[in-house]
Amino acid sequence: MIETKNIALGYNDKMIFEDISIQIPENKITVLIGANGSGKSTLLKAMSRLLIPKYGGIYIENKNIVSFKPKELAQKITILPQSASAPGDLSIYDLVKQGRYPYHTLVSRWTKLDEEVVSVAIQKMGLWDVRNERLSNLSGGQKQRAWIALALSQNTDFIFLDEPTNHLDVRYQIEILELLKELNLKDKKTIIMVLHDINYAIRYAHHIVALKDGRVYADGCKEDVINEELINHVFEIECHLLKLKDDVTICVPY
Repeated sequence: MIETKNIALGYNDKMIFEDISIQIPENKITVLIGANGSGKSTLLKAMSRLLIPKYGGIYIENKNIVSFKPKELAQKITILPQSASAPGDLSIYDLVKQGRYPYHTLVSRWTKLDEEVVSVAIQKMGLWDVRNERLSNLSGGQKQRAWIALALSQNTDFIFLDEPTNHLDVRYQIEILELLKELNLKDKKTIIMVLHDINYAIRYAHHIVALKDGRVYADGCKEDVINEELINHVFEIECHLLKLKDDVTICVPY
């Protein structure tokens, strides 16, 4: 699992969090929720070592994250930031190949295993027929799938995503979240992501971490955490939670 122990996070002299302790369960989808500015992306960055805590520790499989060598950590976790970018003339295939970098040295050669891992990642994202297409020619949904294929080719147990549905229309948002759900179910990937949409969080998360005012307001199994009181306090809105068919719950503000 991933665990934070009494961490403090901030930028320069501005503190965002103090004394944060949470556990991220393995083989589950964990979603960080909260209002804008609540620190969701900050916490995600810290858990992926893009931000070092001012004090306290973050542990992966009981080992402090700061003690991993860069390539060793890159074989454990993958991070897909909110605004990932690459040259537009790069092909999907060449982008996804970059995920194999942590397994190579300056003098090592491309192997059949590399080829297989990259090919499988592209196929899982439904991009095989357009694998040689330039990124600049892709739709928003195709680009996001290409980036997730890159994450898959890195072949890590933990995948971090900051707003993976950002700037996508509803069709592509659901498509991306369904693909992540499938990766969790079939490949047992532990997925940790930031989502703004509370209904997507309710639908796709197993585990919820709700953030407010520099602290963890609630942390636990979705069924135990999500209720109208939490949504009222975390997002400062009044709402009803309604049960639809197939045991789907939605939040309806009023």
